[in-house]
Amino acid sequence: MPVTIVAVGRMSEPLASAAREYEKRLSRYDKLAVMEVPDQREPANLSEALMAQAMQREGQQILRHIRPGDHVIALCIDGEAVGTEAFAQRFRRLRDGGSPIVFVIGGSLGLSPEVLSRADSDMSLSALTMPHQLARVVLLEQIYRVHKILSGERYHK
Repeated sequence: MPVTIVAVGRMSEPLASAAREYEKRLSRYDKLAVMEVPDQREPANLSEALMAQAMQREGQQILRHIRPGDHVIALCIDGEAVGTEAFAQRFRRLRDGGSPIVFVIGGSLGLSPEVLSRADSDMSLSALTMPHQLARVVLLEQIYRVHKILSGERYHK
């Protein structure tokens, strides 16, 4: 079952190189699509109203990449924290359920309420706040690790 990552913003080096490496490794196990939507430029003194507008524009672009049958997992700091083994079992259940899996990574402003309401679940990669580009690399590594676990292959700890 294909996996899609919809992410706000383009990757810059050296994180883009790390992301490409995990995308290459994952190609052995699964079809992976990474969809990037442009991040909204934000002035230094962004008002609440302008932040909401920027998040809404990003959210609209994210939602264009989500189909009705997709199982959407929103990555956010307030999401459910799961360990790698639990993530692997959840991933297996979703894959076996037949719905395409779509992970959504917001930009520096986070995810719009519309995207969060469309999500079937949310997940936190860490209690620490991290840049969204780094979150994408961590997610790719974890998806790769999940495939190694589900395949019964060894992966260094």
